[in-house]
Amino acid sequence: MAASVPHSAPTSAELAQRAAQILIDHKANDVVLLSLEGVSDMTDYFLIASGTSDTHVRSLGNSVLEEMKRDVGQMAHHVEGLSQGRWVLLDYVDVVVHVQHVEEPTFYGLERLWKDCPRIEVAGLEEPPADEDPDVP
Repeated sequence: MAASVPHSAPTSAELAQRAAQILIDHKANDVVLLSLEGVSDMTDYFLIASGTSDTHVRSLGNSVLEEMKRDVGQMAHHVEGLSQGRWVLLDYVDVVVHVQHVEEPTFYGLERLWKDCPRIEVAGLEEPPADEDPDVP
């Protein structure tokens, strides 16, 4: 019987991409991945998405929690807002996932707050044209 080869721990970029894919698979809206590397010491990536209702936001948060644990063995270090369903924050230390109700992103404007951070292409997600401002409807 062959010995199993231990898997290396996923990089923060791989964790961010996996979390983004989970959100896309569960029909999240407005999925944006920002790199905070070199801009902030608090985390490497912000993943921002929205859901269409409180139930959808809670479902997206739960899906990320469950599938990150199952697929890559990662558990969130800190979770906020899951029971309310308006704004869920999942802190994986190197990746912070924000899932907001569709009405919340306009109010809090996380993308505008971190506008100097590079947007990272998410596999399987069509990017808006370069001249399109994501903050203007």
